[in-house]
Amino acid sequence: MIILLLSIACSVAVSVLLKVARRRDIAIDQAIAVNYGVAALLCLVILQPQPASLLVPATPWWILAALGILLPTIFLAMAGAVRHAGIVLSDAAQRLSLFIPLMASFVIFGETATATKLTGIAVALIALVCLLLRRREGSGGSGDALTSTGLLLAVWIGYGTIDILFKQLAKAGAAFSSSLLTAFVLAGILMVLYLIARRTAWRQRNILAGLLLGLLNFGNIYFYIRAHQTFPQNPTLVFSAMNIGVISLGTLVGAGFFREKLSLVNVLGIVLAISAIIILMPR
Repeated sequence: MIILLLSIACSVAVSVLLKVARRRDIAIDQAIAVNYGVAALLCLVILQPQPASLLVPATPWWILAALGILLPTIFLAMAGAVRHAGIVLSDAAQRLSLFIPLMASFVIFGETATATKLTGIAVALIALVCLLLRRREGSGGSGDALTSTGLLLAVWIGYGTIDILFKQLAKAGAAFSSSLLTAFVLAGILMVLYLIARRTAWRQRNILAGLLLGLLNFGNIYFYIRAHQTFPQNPTLVFSAMNIGVISLGTLVGAGFFREKLSLVNVLGIVLAISAIIILMPR
């Protein structure tokens, strides 16, 4: 159980770091670039992938290339969402993204839609609408609300798409650790090229923030994998505890520590998000 709690803590800690980045004058694009270098190194050392296993004709390189583009792009969107909408709503939107691959399983892969799954998806979509509804405050409130809504939608769609791509890699027979390493390396290269094109001046504080971000980002993934290995006969526990845990802890940290303001509709969205996860727990 400690392993699962560590995964939850790492996930929320990433959002906390993104939240304080602006206050600490941290360039988040530089931190994200360094993060992928750290994550790739940890993946290589700890998971011990065999990249040579991908050098076969059946490897869907277009999926790996798409992941290399989406990972840093959606990470930047997540940073923007945390800044504009807060930790609570951003973490909830990210966790609700798990319903996108579920919907894709019906539409694209022809799986049978049960009443329970359809109910869970309906509740999740209502929860998402509740999370996206933002109060308009002051003269610039409308623009801010539109920005936060757009970023939350990008987080929801982006992480859901990434999940689908990783599932497609698994169906193609690609090893998860090797695919993850390749995606990290491609994402890191893309971010570095982006920063070079912008002629960015690197600063020590951004590099240090990136080192911490990489540790937390990889820690979230590693401890989640270890949790599944620790409870091989009870994936329901890992699935439910991880998603509900991140939403709950994110709410406590965001609303409690950072004093993020939530409307009653937003609170309803949090409750519905947790309810949807419970409805769709594997049985």
